[in-house]
Amino acid sequence: MAIRRSFFVLRLCFRMDRDFLVHLKTMAQERDLPVDELISEAEVALAAAYKKHVGATGEVTVRIDTDQAKLTAICEKEVVGVVTNHFFQMGIEEARKRNSAAVIGDFVPMEIPLDAFGRIAASTFKQVLQQKLREAERKRTLEEFEDRLHDVVTATVSRRDGRDVILTAGRSECVLPKKEQVPTEPYRINDRLRCYVLDVDDESRRGPRVVVSRTHPQLLVKLFEVEVPEIAAGTVEIRDVAREAGQRSKISVLSNDERIDPVGACVGQRGARVQQIVNELYDEKIDIILFTTSPVEYVTAALSPAKITSVSLENREDEITKTARVVVPDSQLSLAIGKGGINVRLAAKLTGWKIDIRSEAQLAEGA
Repeated sequence: MAIRRSFFVLRLCFRMDRDFLVHLKTMAQERDLPVDELISEAEVALAAAYKKHVGATGEVTVRIDTDQAKLTAICEKEVVGVVTNHFFQMGIEEARKRNSAAVIGDFVPMEIPLDAFGRIAASTFKQVLQQKLREAERKRTLEEFEDRLHDVVTATVSRRDGRDVILTAGRSECVLPKKEQVPTEPYRINDRLRCYVLDVDDESRRGPRVVVSRTHPQLLVKLFEVEVPEIAAGTVEIRDVAREAGQRSKISVLSNDERIDPVGACVGQRGARVQQIVNELYDEKIDIILFTTSPVEYVTAALSPAKITSVSLENREDEITKTARVVVPDSQLSLAIGKGGINVRLAAKLTGWKIDIRSEAQLAEGA
């Protein structure tokens, strides 16, 4: 609506040089584009609009003087014997008043009254300028997100477009597709969210689409990098991530400095660091475990908070899937499996082992 209103005012301003220039500058500021660049594009667009409107064969040039706030348009009129269109033709007698050596077929530059542009030329100018603005915004968006691909940006929910959520990040819009949304998150207008930049689609008809995600496991990694200085510095390393967005996540961490407890560094004093991330993810539960190269210890830790009785591994050369047979106390079975099986699923994703859980009673019955 604001863009349509802007072009309507521009159409009126063809009769008012100063107002035209002022409004053009306002439009440039609204789009956060360089004023000089937009004025240059406007000159080309106006010339093309007039030439197309009247069917001129000679060159048409438009100059916008920013110092004097004046718009000047020049059209090369063709010298003809009989004038059939005064917009781009001139009789031989009138031509020789301006140039005594003029002959039929020559082109004589003439200033165009602004009234001659008319509504059709203004409409054409609108289409050309819209294209120029799209090209400028395309270039700006690509430059802005060129170095932010696979990183986290802070964005504000601006509107919904069908099933997609449109967010504003800096000077550009981002698209949060339905498949990258967390079902439990509300996405209210003006909500501020951190999103993972998944892709920049430059093939879209409507310009570059910056595709972001709230479900990607790397969003969790990037959030820990922001909140935990030891991870950003490389002292603490995130080794594996398993996530079911909106419900629960597990990460394993390792310290490259024996003096630093990696789990404690991620949790923070009184849980402050991890709580920041939990709040950002709308109370998604996060389990942080210590990475180890021992598969038995790793599977045991991954199934926390459940207590494990024993873990035996099956990794035959002729089998693709590695299986961990886990035995737990009867009272720990439901906790090890988790609601809907989420705990064991995440543990399997985290460790890369297929996990088969049995209680002590089930094992005894099987024996």
